[in-house]
Amino acid sequence: MTENPAIPVRDKPQPIPASGWIAPLIVLAYVIAAAGVWLGFWADGWGDITGDMWAAPSSDHWLGTNRLGQDILSRAVAATATAFEIGLLVAVASSVMGGLLGAVAGHYNGSRLDELILWLKGTIDAIPFYLFVVAIAFALQGHAMAMHLAMIVAFWTTTARIVRAETMRIGQTGFIQAARAGGSTPARIIVRHVLPNLVHVLLVQATLVFVAAIKAEVVLSFLGIGVQDSISWGLMLAEAGQDIMAGQYMNFMVASLALFGLVMAGSLLADHMQDRLDPRSRHRRTTSLTRRQHQP
Repeated sequence: MTENPAIPVRDKPQPIPASGWIAPLIVLAYVIAAAGVWLGFWADGWGDITGDMWAAPSSDHWLGTNRLGQDILSRAVAATATAFEIGLLVAVASSVMGGLLGAVAGHYNGSRLDELILWLKGTIDAIPFYLFVVAIAFALQGHAMAMHLAMIVAFWTTTARIVRAETMRIGQTGFIQAARAGGSTPARIIVRHVLPNLVHVLLVQATLVFVAAIKAEVVLSFLGIGVQDSISWGLMLAEAGQDIMAGQYMNFMVASLALFGLVMAGSLLADHMQDRLDPRSRHRRTTSLTRRQHQP
């Protein structure tokens, strides 16, 4: 007996792909490493000289030492905390800024305020990112928060563009029209009705910005205009240049693998969140599955 295509097929729960549970576990491991640094459980002496120059891995130094005799593992773990501090701050601040400005622009679509926000977004996007960071760092005379501020100002634009488009779409729905007819103020509509329906968008964007901020910080620190008073994977990579010339690769490998693991896990986590939290992604996935089921 053949299946009638006219009868709708009930959505079957789809198994979580391997990346859907491996990526969160990897990110959790990094979170535990960073939390241990913040709580003082380990990596306190990342800057101390505790061994000989380029000592081989041993029970005292599991991953060896650099050319100054500093423990590579302690420096890599402490750099994980630095990455999370910068990534979380930039992700939260830029998502809040982009979410609010995008919601305001979408609600007042076509107005002077919308044009002003779009002009500001276009102006910032037109400036090369690293040139923008250097300019802000110079303007702030090397302030410790110069890099953070530059990344926040640079990264809010993508979130604002997406939130603006979603706000315009939501603005045509019945509950928004009812709220306007009921006399709700624009601020109340944005805060109480629009933004709560865009939480999934903001979460995915925050995760993507988190990954982008970490990569940018590593590049900036490698160039010498990033982290100044702490340790970073970028600083470890910059130090590794002299190590490699001397035939020592451990410093370079540890910093590179630590960065690669967090960036890949964060990217996979963002993709999984997008797939699970976005209703349209679930609809596209279900539609594709249904079509495959009906193919002869």
